[in-house]
Amino acid sequence: MPSEGRNEDQEPPLDVNVLKEAAKRDLVNALNAVNGAKILVLEAALAGPLGLVTEVSLLKVQQHGVDKMFWLEPGPLSSTTTSVVYLCRPKIKEVKIIADQIKRHAKEGKKHTYTVLLTPRVSTLVSRILEEEGVLGDVTLAAFNLEFIPVAEDVISLEYEHAFRELWVDGDETVVFDSAQALMTLQKHFGPFPQIIGKGDFSKARVLLFPDFKSSRSTTTNGGSSYPANFDSLIVLDRTVDLITPLLTQLTYEGLIDEMIGIKNSHVELPVALLNPQASETGASTSASASTSTAPIVNVKKDARKKYHLTTTTDPLYAELRDLNFSSVGRKLNTAVRRLNEDYKTDLQGKTVSQLRDFVGKLGGLQTEHQSLRLHTGISELITPQTRTEVFNKSLEIQQNLLASYEVSSQVAAIEELIAQGADVQTVIRLLCLACITAGGIKAKTLENIQREILQAYGYEYLPLLLAIAQPSLSILLPNPLPPSAQASAKYPFTLLRKSLRLLLEGNPEALEEVENDIGYVYSGWAPISVRLVQCIAQKGGVLSNPAEKERSTNEQSVVKVQAHPIVGWKGFEDVVSVIPGETVETVLQQSPPMSASASVSKERTTTTVVFFMGGCTYTEIAAIRWAEDF
Repeated sequence: MPSEGRNEDQEPPLDVNVLKEAAKRDLVNALNAVNGAKILVLEAALAGPLGLVTEVSLLKVQQHGVDKMFWLEPGPLSSTTTSVVYLCRPKIKEVKIIADQIKRHAKEGKKHTYTVLLTPRVSTLVSRILEEEGVLGDVTLAAFNLEFIPVAEDVISLEYEHAFRELWVDGDETVVFDSAQALMTLQKHFGPFPQIIGKGDFSKARVLLFPDFKSSRSTTTNGGSSYPANFDSLIVLDRTVDLITPLLTQLTYEGLIDEMIGIKNSHVELPVALLNPQASETGASTSASASTSTAPIVNVKKDARKKYHLTTTTDPLYAELRDLNFSSVGRKLNTAVRRLNEDYKTDLQGKTVSQLRDFVGKLGGLQTEHQSLRLHTGISELITPQTRTEVFNKSLEIQQNLLASYEVSSQVAAIEELIAQGADVQTVIRLLCLACITAGGIKAKTLENIQREILQAYGYEYLPLLLAIAQPSLSILLPNPLPPSAQASAKYPFTLLRKSLRLLLEGNPEALEEVENDIGYVYSGWAPISVRLVQCIAQKGGVLSNPAEKERSTNEQSVVKVQAHPIVGWKGFEDVVSVIPGETVETVLQQSPPMSASASVSKERTTTTVVFFMGGCTYTEIAAIRWAEDF
């Protein structure tokens, strides 16, 4: 997030597309390094991330020598070319599949040359497995550095789908090293981080890797020119610092799309009828009337589906909608409809030839806007019925009551009722986890009964999940009182944080205008703990008070904004941060000259604060950071 608020019309401070171009170039170079025609065997889980870097179909063109593409899966591999290129992550399962296919070819007398491209790096584990399988001598190992991938103009991601599970359930800390390497790459493109501020044990572990980080830091590029001061700090937060936020139902437009339909690698599967309307509907886009009735009503389950890339690059309307609380989306769509309708109704009589030419040139943009409006109206129509169901609204009510610590025992009983009603198992388990964290655990007998009911109602395949979230590394499903063997630190200091960080905004949660200037807008009155911690570092005024309250007290027409300020670590919030489980990090890597208080902000270069979530984050947290940036 930039250290100063910016308007939506302004360009983002950093062009993250350079990361995309670098990854695309590295992939092409890796393929071209294998001479002659080749087949590409791709791990299926990498197709999505690669699709954000380049169109996978483009790899088939003859200039890169890729003759055919196959998914990496168990079983024989038929190849008509001499060269075989595998592209996968350095995981045991995938490497053993590769070894098995190579041994099959050897047994059948087929001669091939094998290249294994491992992303993001070559690991000793892969070499050891291939050696144990007896095929290491037949394989050339190389790295394809697929690290940070731009998923939005201000969001980059490693796209590690199982990072949280690997860190806190499996105990695999590989992602800590990989993310540190990715941050070093980020420095090479945009310059060094002057300081690192964080919270959490893995955030601390990452800093322990920074001696190499420091030595690799340079203030000059390869050409000798100095880096501009792009970054003011790096903020690293472990996901376990705030487990409450991902358990809540996301209430922004983009968040609800993820909740109800599912977003993966910035793509969402939508009914074909919504993406490819009939020719008659397409023709209607040039008519003088632009109404919401053109959005086709589709059956979510029965219709064929097609992937759609959610991006603001080709869909400006999505940029306006994605971070809105869903209750405001209908109003925004209505405004867009009226604006488009007025544009179509332009009076052409008496216009000059030049004016007519300008209008004709504008028609293409109007048609694109119309298609976008039809799409998002259709998506809203898919989501709205689900937000009006009894289970959905009961779930929201339980969440709000738990956040307010209101009659916790009644909320636990309501969760049991949802199980009896056959509510979605993820909804039930999320509510149970939320109750345990916010209440500091629930009665042991009650917790045992609910776990038994979940297994009996939904199946014993959920037993590993229940055991995982109860283990000490997470300590989510806790009985109250805690058993003697449990550590007192396992209990999350929810009540203290709620008051100290002003997490629950007072007033009627339905009156969104009361919280529009606060990050609590995205959850209808609840401020994500993770983003409040970011504000503790970069925007302390936003934690202490709501700008909307100041605006009402002064009776001013203008919006009161919370200004960013020089980064000074956790100063002012040390006591609050110290009670949150995990190490506290404050490391200065580069001393910056003191900033003059009288200096004009407009004359200074806007710097960027990088916020890194170790273990993933939600779309609504991203929306909250954007709201903090804008206000």
